[in-house]
Amino acid sequence: MRTCTYLTLIGSLSLTPMAGMASETFSSAAADFRLETVAEGLGRPWSLAFLPDGSQLVTERNGRLRRIRDGKLQEAPVEGLPELEVTGQGGLLGVILHPDFEQNRTLFLSYSHKISREGLTTRVARARLDGDRLSDVKVIFEASPRGEPNRHFAGRMVFDAEGNLYVAVGDRGEMDRAQDTGDDAGGVHRITADGAPAPGNPFLSDSAANDTFFTYGNRNIQGMTVHPDTGEIWSHEHGPRGGDEINILRAGNNYGWPKVTYGIDYSGATISDKTTMEGITNPLHYWDPSIAPSGMAFYTGDEFPQWKGNLFVGALKMQKLVRLRMDGEKVTEEEDLLEDLGERIRDVRMGPDGALWLLTDSHDGKVYRIRPAE
Repeated sequence: MRTCTYLTLIGSLSLTPMAGMASETFSSAAADFRLETVAEGLGRPWSLAFLPDGSQLVTERNGRLRRIRDGKLQEAPVEGLPELEVTGQGGLLGVILHPDFEQNRTLFLSYSHKISREGLTTRVARARLDGDRLSDVKVIFEASPRGEPNRHFAGRMVFDAEGNLYVAVGDRGEMDRAQDTGDDAGGVHRITADGAPAPGNPFLSDSAANDTFFTYGNRNIQGMTVHPDTGEIWSHEHGPRGGDEINILRAGNNYGWPKVTYGIDYSGATISDKTTMEGITNPLHYWDPSIAPSGMAFYTGDEFPQWKGNLFVGALKMQKLVRLRMDGEKVTEEEDLLEDLGERIRDVRMGPDGALWLLTDSHDGKVYRIRPAE
């Protein structure tokens, strides 16, 4: 089922500052809420993870991993990061904790990496967090071949219930690579926590395809999350000019880029005159014009019972947070939030405290938390 953003769109919200408090109050169709500033002064924050002790880790795309303790951003960054390259859309990207982090203190980082004369790629490293330092750092995944473009690294990661790690790799700005399963660009790769191809991967018996592929035909995935009921991996990705998509990632599926798209090239040229094709998985929702989505999470907390099961998506270009009410795999309501904030939303996370957490993409990036208004 395909739906377009024009189906049900509820008006944007008004902003009412709360005098004397480090928060702002908003009204929506489903719930009134306040936006609390947890931390600021971050350099292009990209991803957020919650530690068992109540602190948070935040990646900065400029190449630093920061920690927030008791609501205060620690001045000194976490030490021991792997070698990485900050360029274009690249840098330090995702951070995710191992499902057994409390026992093994293991986390995973995605980032861009460069080798002279070979070019750039997306890498994933595993490391152990010892206090405010990483140890036992080991690269477990590297997309190949490398290339010169400094864009579309993707880098979002999620774990499934079996402990497999899903890693998104963008098409690197070379669109035809997304249809080549012998080229790691333009797809989602499923690996074990040690970096091996996950058991049951769809192309294990295909000698022409890379064993780690789970899906392909993906342009530049910037949001992935696990459905709280089905356990399936949901994603969204940037279209070109138009055609941002929400998809459910299913083994071996081709999501069409660039054979089919609802968008056009940035130059205005046609990329494809088709929006669907036999053998291609259609998006369950798309935006045209583009909102430049980044970060996504299902709301599963108790602070906003009206939002239970809703999907939240950040937007960079359109500078807003989008709330989608779902009926299975169908969008039944869409609401734009935080348009008056004027911030590029980079990441959206469901916090263990029942609140929704956001990162803003700027040189003075912020960590926000959404709480009930009362």
